[in-house]
Amino acid sequence: MTDSLLSVGIDIGTSTTQLIFSRLTVSNQANSFSVPRMAITSREVIFRSEVSFTPLLSDTVIDAAGVEQLVAKAYQSAGISPQTVSTGAVIITGETARKENAREVLSALSGYAGDFVVATAGPDLESILAARGAGADRYAREHHAPVLHCDIGGGTSNLALFDREGELVRTGCLDVGGRLIKVDRNRVVTYVSPVFQRAGQCPAPAVGQQVTPETLASVIHTMVEALAQAAGLLPGRDKLDAFFTKGTHWEPTSAPYVSFSGGVADCIFSPPEDPFAYGDIGVLLGKAIRDTFPAASILRGRETIRATVVGAGSHATELSGSTIFYRDVPFPLKNLPILKLTAQEEESSPEALADCIQEKLSWFRDESGLVPTALALRGLSAPSYDGIQRLAQGVVQGLFPLRERGFIPVIALESDQAKVLGQAMYALAPGPLLCLDGVRVDNGDYIDIGAPVAGGTVLPVVIKTLVFSQHDKEE
Repeated sequence: MTDSLLSVGIDIGTSTTQLIFSRLTVSNQANSFSVPRMAITSREVIFRSEVSFTPLLSDTVIDAAGVEQLVAKAYQSAGISPQTVSTGAVIITGETARKENAREVLSALSGYAGDFVVATAGPDLESILAARGAGADRYAREHHAPVLHCDIGGGTSNLALFDREGELVRTGCLDVGGRLIKVDRNRVVTYVSPVFQRAGQCPAPAVGQQVTPETLASVIHTMVEALAQAAGLLPGRDKLDAFFTKGTHWEPTSAPYVSFSGGVADCIFSPPEDPFAYGDIGVLLGKAIRDTFPAASILRGRETIRATVVGAGSHATELSGSTIFYRDVPFPLKNLPILKLTAQEEESSPEALADCIQEKLSWFRDESGLVPTALALRGLSAPSYDGIQRLAQGVVQGLFPLRERGFIPVIALESDQAKVLGQAMYALAPGPLLCLDGVRVDNGDYIDIGAPVAGGTVLPVVIKTLVFSQHDKEE
């Protein structure tokens, strides 16, 4: 059994906005005598848009109409209708995610989202998508060596560490990027990011000051020191701590290979002659990285400036397990916050389990009351008929009051128990219900669930963290 999905990736970054379309092939990887195991077996990029500067109305406001025009033009050039898109991601990344109207921009793109496109921004997700789009995980796996990936864009540097098996170990983010300082054609500074105020002793120039590569050498050196400390190439962590993106953390890590992507990566490997070719410090930053990091350890990503958008369009979507249960579900379901119980809570009595769910659902109340929420469970370690019945009773008593608000109970399990648990819950309380498995999530995550594919046997799933940092007036 084989099926295909058309996926879109839209990356609205600090420097550039771009779009790709990918064809995802879904196939059954199990033998004829086993439960179907559907997986995405190939991901082919079929269209790449032009790379355009992200339109801004000011230092803190994105030009939503301008972004919409860029996306519309890309759809037209690709000859693709939004209605044919099944999955993908719209991501607002780097400093752009902190603009005052990030949500407004996503609203402006809703007409191009098809039936199942996520809108998300956040340094952890961006780190993962960029690293996978650049092929860092594959390189680590094929060469059996850890790889630290750095995606350096206009506003931030997203870090992702992979072990020798190509498994993600951790992510991080630094406020180091090529457009934190902008200059005009006369090399007069027109913009300086508030990042440098937080960075303490970092000697940034002032707006209106005319600069040269020499006068910017100190600030460039400080930013590269932060990256070098993150990679374990320099002792200490003073520069590293000064450039942390709020809400992130990173322990200095030494890896035999450091791969690079993002717009600044091109300036590491093939910089233009003009140090201010792009009206910013990206070229100078790239050259300084090349001169600081050991040449033998530096890898160029398979994608550089397009790494994040390729990751978003080709690597954001996964599939549920094949033992799913659903009744009367109006797919797609979008932006459901995850409520995950502890293993001990899952093993409690039906009454205690119901009380726990009811108490924790209050985490997700807004002005109008409860909001649609997905309950995440690990599943029973030794499932039995009695154990499944006990779990079903507790979940029904605790979660199903959501139905009174018109919401559909959604349960996401890690283990392959969704069908039997769903059947048990449906017998206790018939009505709309979705129970899926093969999904690993945690509190703080959000999940999007698309319409069934491959003959209704699996569901496209996107797990992400939604982070919209409003413009911080203290900066």
